[in-house]
Amino acid sequence: MTTPRWTISIDTGGTFTDAIARNTAGAIFEAKVASTPEDPSRGLSNAVSALESQGVNLPDVSLVCHGTTVATNATLTGNLSRAALVTTKGFRDVLGYRQSNRPDVYSLTPRRPSDLVPRSLRYELSERLDSAGRVLEAPSDDEIDALIEEIREADPESISVSFLFSYLNDTHERQVGDALRTAFPDRPVTLSSEVAREFREYPRTATTAINAALRPIVENYLNRASEALAESGVQAPLLVMQSNGGSVPAQRAGAEAHKLVLSGPAGGVAGLKALADSLDEPNLIGLDMGGTSTDVCLLRGATIPFTTIQEIQDHTLLAPTVDIHTIGAGGGSIAWIDAAGSLKVGPQSARAVPGPACYGRGGIEPTITDAHTVLGTLGSGELAGGLRIDRELAVQAVERISKPLGMTAEEGAEAIIAIGLAHMIRALRKVSVERGLDPRDFCLVPFGGAGPLHAGHILRHMALKNVIIPLRPGLFAADGLLVAGLRIDHAQTILQEAGDEAYSEIAAWYDTASEEAVEQFGKDGIAAEDIQSEGTVDCRYRGQGFELSIPIPDWSLKTLRRVPALFHAAHKERYGHSNSAEPVEIVTIRLASNGSIDRSGEGIEDVVATELPEDAVVLTRPVLLDEYGWVDTPVIDRSKLPAGCEFEGPAVIQQMDATSVILPEQRARVVSTLDLIITDERRKGEES
Repeated sequence: MTTPRWTISIDTGGTFTDAIARNTAGAIFEAKVASTPEDPSRGLSNAVSALESQGVNLPDVSLVCHGTTVATNATLTGNLSRAALVTTKGFRDVLGYRQSNRPDVYSLTPRRPSDLVPRSLRYELSERLDSAGRVLEAPSDDEIDALIEEIREADPESISVSFLFSYLNDTHERQVGDALRTAFPDRPVTLSSEVAREFREYPRTATTAINAALRPIVENYLNRASEALAESGVQAPLLVMQSNGGSVPAQRAGAEAHKLVLSGPAGGVAGLKALADSLDEPNLIGLDMGGTSTDVCLLRGATIPFTTIQEIQDHTLLAPTVDIHTIGAGGGSIAWIDAAGSLKVGPQSARAVPGPACYGRGGIEPTITDAHTVLGTLGSGELAGGLRIDRELAVQAVERISKPLGMTAEEGAEAIIAIGLAHMIRALRKVSVERGLDPRDFCLVPFGGAGPLHAGHILRHMALKNVIIPLRPGLFAADGLLVAGLRIDHAQTILQEAGDEAYSEIAAWYDTASEEAVEQFGKDGIAAEDIQSEGTVDCRYRGQGFELSIPIPDWSLKTLRRVPALFHAAHKERYGHSNSAEPVEIVTIRLASNGSIDRSGEGIEDVVATELPEDAVVLTRPVLLDEYGWVDTPVIDRSKLPAGCEFEGPAVIQQMDATSVILPEQRARVVSTLDLIITDERRKGEES
């Protein structure tokens, strides 16, 4: 008999660390443990131990996929390592000048954005290329030696190098990089030509500096995580989710630390794509609500949206990234009263420690989780990680804001929930209505520990098609990690007018980049037949400041000759006009290569409708529901809901990883995949 092999997916969030183990025989085990922000590798070890206690044989684990917030938190909090920057003489202050934009144009006292690298750690070198990449001045050995001594005296934790026009010719960067790596073998050295071969001086320099500042932190964490897994008995490869929705082996992830800034949320989007395929619902809006923040992503035509540039904590980052809109509203978001006496919710969070007051871990500030506890939507003993809810502590916390506002604790809790919902609905409108899309064409997929708590309310307030609550909403992002597979991105700025001369060069670049991806995937254990590559060409009319990304199915000359027509059509769709007589400039060419990891999905099937089983209702408790007052509401054990089961709200559905709330006049249906679909009967009546 063949021994079943296991795969483990672990997603570390601000409050909980989620883990799922699957084996080749079809067994699935789940774990949800408290995160350990002071050392996230401990939370990872605890999750593995929890899976082992359920029956996972760790020596039989063949693969571990991991989504981490280490890079995210370091960037958001500014707790980066001390990095030096070497740049072309005369360009020392690129990080200070930035893009000459004022974040607060009308402010008389504008806040100065934080510096990625202190000016005292920015060094200049006499070297120069022209705008075509031709050498005007090469760096001298004597000046490089003097630079090394200056850096040695400053003793930074890492070093970055970003020279002018090095995206066209990296000769000088490699020369200086080799010298620095020889002089400082124990410190990471990052070259802009290795992490961002794209134009625009500030974004490229900022990306290089962010990568350098993150590398000591990320590499140290991944080393600890790998050691923790080995000590647990896991000898399998460790893959780390990147912001681009694909994974990378841990030994390479550290060198590309800037690509992990959205590591955690990207796993949820990969799961969203798999859900769209299995349920044959191509238009989805994901609402990933954890303890600290909420991430919103819209899939149209079952296609994951990507962006090539992102803004994070005042800084611009060049890296292919899943297009996610994030707001500071999570289950741990703190409610507070501002100087004008108005109630606010977030973005401050109680985080994992001390957490919401109702957890009994020393927190005293009122949070969204405390508000739900006061209203009865959360009851005692319903959270993972051994947490038990204390309603009295929640009431005391909420009264800190309700009494000054002349409200009861229940009224204060309702106000907190209402403001939190307003934040979520605004975020949902931003990715749909504000982009010209009709929410009625989309299904909402709430996940994360706190997302399903708000499913019924959001459906009631927005004209959505329906709500789909996944089988494991609190573990959805962790489960999505394995679906994503590996991904390698290549990019090169060329700045050439569209034409046969450019097309030949572009096709040659794609061939080389594709061969490099296949070679690397081969080293990672991915077979050539499991690799898919997708090309994108960034174009603009000459003189425009920004580009549009044009997907191409292949890079044959026939296809490349269609790029101008595709660009004109895309420009008209986006801006309402185009000019086919205007020359098209090809700015940057990109290749995304994906290596799939086999995990077959389950498609939806027809099932016979059944009533709610009597033993599924574990108790009834009063819940304060907006518009309805206190309502005796059945609490349902989700594990006892069979496929085909249908029932009416109100209902609170509890499971190990999340709690879902269904309002009166809403109907729930369990489909063959055991996902839960909620429709609003009242809205149907209003529309008819």
